[in-house]
Amino acid sequence: MDKIRIVIADDHAVVREGTRALLEREPDMEVVGEASDGEEAIKLIEEMQPDVAILDISLPELSGIEVTRRIKPRFPSIAILIFTAYDNDEYVFALLEAGAAGYLLKDIHSREIVESVRSVHDGKSVLHPTIARKVIQRIVLGSRQADSAKANTEISEREMEVLKLAARGMNNRDIADTLSISIRTVQGHINNIFHKLSVGSRTQAISQSVKRGLLSFEDLG
Repeated sequence: MDKIRIVIADDHAVVREGTRALLEREPDMEVVGEASDGEEAIKLIEEMQPDVAILDISLPELSGIEVTRRIKPRFPSIAILIFTAYDNDEYVFALLEAGAAGYLLKDIHSREIVESVRSVHDGKSVLHPTIARKVIQRIVLGSRQADSAKANTEISEREMEVLKLAARGMNNRDIADTLSISIRTVQGHINNIFHKLSVGSRTQAISQSVKRGLLSFEDLG
């Protein structure tokens, strides 16, 4: 059976030694080298071309982010698994964008890193629960922003005026008087808003508008 060949890069010798001992107990794994800084990690990875590289972010000389950015374009088949104490958003998304296959925090159980090495070697992504939540939040936010941008381009300025007045509880006659337009025109704008937001009532229209960022909570008062 071919073993999974692994390089470990961490500036703490105790972490490297502990991780190596843990992984080499597995019959399908072999640690082929250790590095204590980013420059050494790149040289070692270039020389050994492992299946998996386990990197800390905080490495002397070059960070784990920079190591990932340099390695992935040249060796796309090497799976990068980040193993760190840092969960800053800027680190997380920089590393995922650079091509890291996994991102683990150092509070995990020992078996999790073993299974994570196997997973990234098999082409799967592995995220610590804290990191997964960040990714989901970013996806949801991006989706809402996209929906908001789309809705903003679809809903006219006059329709937004009608929507804001409706959100304040005004009926069609009040809206018509405020905007100096006919009740029939107000109803036409309301129907257009319903269609564009794919809703069937004022309550739904206001709820969707808040979710999409078209209306703020201040607009409801």
